[in-house]
Amino acid sequence: MAVKEIYAGLPWWVKWVAVPLLALLVFGGIILKVVGVVIALLFKALVLVALVAGLIYVVRKFTSSSSGDR
Repeated sequence: MAVKEIYAGLPWWVKWVAVPLLALLVFGGIILKVVGVVIALLFKALVLVALVAGLIYVVRKFTSSSSGDR
């Protein structure tokens, strides 16, 4: 008897409730770590974009005011 046949013979609640809950129980820590790393990378990328935009703003502000003084 193959695994697919065994799985097909199980009730719906085992397939759609118990098995996913067991997978979350076993792999939940890994999933949370991966999600945490992805969120941290997105946050750092957002901070980088904000810092670069601020730098460009400051540089343009000072270069336009200094060229206007001449």
